[in-house]
Parts: sequence; structure tokens; C-alpha cells
Amino acid sequence: MTSNRPYILRAFYEWITDNRCTPYILVDTHLSGVLVPQQHVNDDGQIVLNISESAVAGLTMDNYAIRFNARFGGVPTDIQVPVGAVVGIYARENGQGMVFEAEETPEPPEPTPPTSLGKKSVKKPALRIVK
Repeated sequence: MTSNRPYILRAFYEWITDNRCTPYILVDTHLSGVLVPQQHVNDDGQIVLNISESAVAGLTMDNYAIRFNARFGGVPTDIQVPVGAVVGIYARENGQGMVFEAEETPEPPEPTPPTSLGKKSVKKPALRIVK
């Protein structure tokens, strides 16, 4: 089965925002595919990101990554966080949320090439009279 982490992340994000709180994610920047401003990463290799609607633009959360644009020191920056790099999601106001266990980050599936019919014979549709 696929990871349940992206589904849980989206559910907690919705729950936190529905309760008028600010969703924050804690990210492990050591994992591949994490694109964040390195000057804001702490000594443990982690960064906390505010992913509220008022703090980010173009937020997308799919089964592979969280992507958005945010300002750091006034500079617009594109952010990408694979779901496997999210250590936790919580509400800033009360700390309620969830911490995740470490897991491998799934790679997005490769597009499958279209199958060619090759030399297989394909019958044309035909009608027959049935009495």
C-alpha cells in the first residue's frame, strides 16, 4: 500500500485551519528533494515552516510533496518538501498536531510509455444480421 502520510498531512492541515489556527510543519532538510532556504535551517538540519494561507502562495499538497512560494527576509522563495521529509504538523497556537515516524520518501511514478500494437492484428468492428 502507499504511504498514508500525505493523506494525514492534508487532513491535519484542514483540521488546523478549520479551527482558525496556524499550521506549521517541521521538516528534516537532510532528505533529498527538500528545497528550502538553508540560512534558516537549524543546527539539527530542521526548519519550521508556516504553511497558512496568509503566509504562502500557491500551496499544493499532493502524494509526493508540499510545494508553495513564501517570503524569507522579504525575498520570494519557491519551497518544495517531499512528504517523507515532514517530521510533524501542528498548530502554532496550542501545539496540537502529529509527529511522524521516519519512512522512505516514495518517488513519483515514472510515466508509462504508450503500448504499441506492433504486429498484432486488430480486428475491425463488424456488424452482422441476426435473425
